[in-house]
Amino acid sequence: MAPDASMRVGNLTASVSRKASGVFQVVRHLAINTQNVGHQVMVFGLRDEFTEADLPAWGTVPVRVHPVFGPRNFGFSPALLRSIQNSRIDVLHAHGLWMYPSVASLLVCRRGKPPSVVSPHGHLDPWAVRNSSWKKKAATWLYEGAHLRTAACLHALNESEAASMRILGLRNPICVIPLGQELPPDAAAGRCQGDNEMAPGRKVLLFLGRLHPQKGVPNLLRAWAVCRKTEHEAPNWMLVVAGWDQNGHADLLKRMVHELEIADSVLFPGPLFDGTKKCALRRAQAFVLPSYSEGLPVAVLEAWAYGLPALMTPQCNLPEGFVEGAAVKADPDVASLTQGLRTLFAMSESEREQMGARGQRLVEQRFSWPRVTKQIISVYEWVLGGGPRPDCVQEA
Repeated sequence: MAPDASMRVGNLTASVSRKASGVFQVVRHLAINTQNVGHQVMVFGLRDEFTEADLPAWGTVPVRVHPVFGPRNFGFSPALLRSIQNSRIDVLHAHGLWMYPSVASLLVCRRGKPPSVVSPHGHLDPWAVRNSSWKKKAATWLYEGAHLRTAACLHALNESEAASMRILGLRNPICVIPLGQELPPDAAAGRCQGDNEMAPGRKVLLFLGRLHPQKGVPNLLRAWAVCRKTEHEAPNWMLVVAGWDQNGHADLLKRMVHELEIADSVLFPGPLFDGTKKCALRRAQAFVLPSYSEGLPVAVLEAWAYGLPALMTPQCNLPEGFVEGAAVKADPDVASLTQGLRTLFAMSESEREQMGARGQRLVEQRFSWPRVTKQIISVYEWVLGGGPRPDCVQEA
């Protein structure tokens, strides 16, 4: 296919709704931006409890959703496979691993026509692979290993993820392309500094994401408890832990808050979407992500887009944030997170705003969706035989 010719691109994801958390936003923005530059785009996914509410967010992108039979965490859907087979797409971009959509992608693309691009979105990180390892070993043997090996190109979000793929023995070409994030239209308007029902009279440190052990929140709570006793500035802050529960982890966190005697300074508002999420980002003075493992966290990019300084771990795989002075570094242990909180508390309002402004510039210069989409489209064209190998592609 000649470069710049119109392609029929299929995006495959387990969920086309908020159920997929950050992957929902990634696939949606990629599909919309790919369509905006003249390509035909289809999205294939599984139906869940939020599908109908979130379908309007896809705009004019055709989205095909299919029923699930049996356990939702596997997502068996014969209709999904038939839908992809009948779509006449030129290239299939599969997002995520360990569920039936990987099987469907393998069955459709195992002979290379259409070719597939596979984005694991951090699921091959060593910590993620060790989590529920016996299930993932079984899935690798049954279907996921073949799905990854037959991809025309694997998509890594950063060099660390690419290295993890090579350690696992994958010899495919790998394109290293980050995720995208746009500045909000009203980014220049500044954050909400007034009091509201979220922590009136206090500064807000916001966590936004799944409530799952991977995110490292228990050690953040322990560090928060230490600072509450030792830092004179700590009582002026509220920790807002926003997100939806996964496998009962929220109950553990709430018990910890009471055991650590910090219930007056930690708020669990539940999952935040759309307007309520934007309000929380505008209300906060800083953002925190103490993860043990990430591919490339959309939540940090979103916080930077809203001008928030970030306290994050190296495992978030955004070293640019430390290099450019847009984030405070802390390892995901209690001592390091305690020191990171102390550093954040000691900063003046002006220093925090300057750090957040550097994050906004990073988003604008390196993580804009038009820039990211252009790189991914060049990979589609390359696997279809059009044009030279893009600079972002690493051969084995």
